[in-house]
Amino acid sequence: MVWVPLLIVACVVAGVGCARLCRATLAAGRPGRGGTEGTGGADGFHGTAAELTVGEAAYLAGGPLRVTDLTLVAMHRERRLLLAHTGWATVVDSPGHRDDALERAVIGAIGAGGQSPIPVVRPVVAAADSVRLLAERLVDRGLAVSAAGHREIEAGLRTVRTGFLLSLALGTVSTLLAPAAERAPVLAGFALPLVASGLCLLIGRIEVYPYTRWASPAGQRLLAGLSSADPLTALATRGPGVLEPELRAALRSRG
Repeated sequence: MVWVPLLIVACVVAGVGCARLCRATLAAGRPGRGGTEGTGGADGFHGTAAELTVGEAAYLAGGPLRVTDLTLVAMHRERRLLLAHTGWATVVDSPGHRDDALERAVIGAIGAGGQSPIPVVRPVVAAADSVRLLAERLVDRGLAVSAAGHREIEAGLRTVRTGFLLSLALGTVSTLLAPAAERAPVLAGFALPLVASGLCLLIGRIEVYPYTRWASPAGQRLLAGLSSADPLTALATRGPGVLEPELRAALRSRG
């Protein structure tokens, strides 16, 4: 009966992992202080749906760098910025008179010279206060997963995976060491943590992995309802791959 303590260990580890993942997933989809109402539309883009602006959709689909790319392309299309396929951004018309924090962040990242490599500009804008505030509004509305929430989900998945592998290893060892007459109850006992952790991993892949790194389940549902007919909305939700070759080259340049 030496396998019984091993079974208890396997059940405890599997149970802790499943509980941690379920708790983290539920917490990730829970609205924050601000609830789910209001658009929070202070990102300088017009809304694509009643609940989301284009900038918010960009964050939910691709995070801070997607918001940066959206801002760069929007400024390029409005001829306030020139994005060259060589990977350089050049200021054409400073938007200092506009009440647009994202565009001001772009101009500030480019610098006083009016020209800068795009690979240098992108991370600076992505880390700007305007993008951080956009993210905080989405987290408060329950549409985005906070950094802490994302780390907790990943930790939960790792714990469940560890529980599954541990149950498999301990079950195999116990089955090999047990007398032939006891192997049936050993297999039946270890089937419990194996099935539980396996189902939890499967549910995790169905319920968690389809969501982007940034969007909560509620945010993902809003993203799924957006039309990609508008070029900026398509960029926000699907990324630079929808752009014409020159702009794709500009954004993907390594400088």
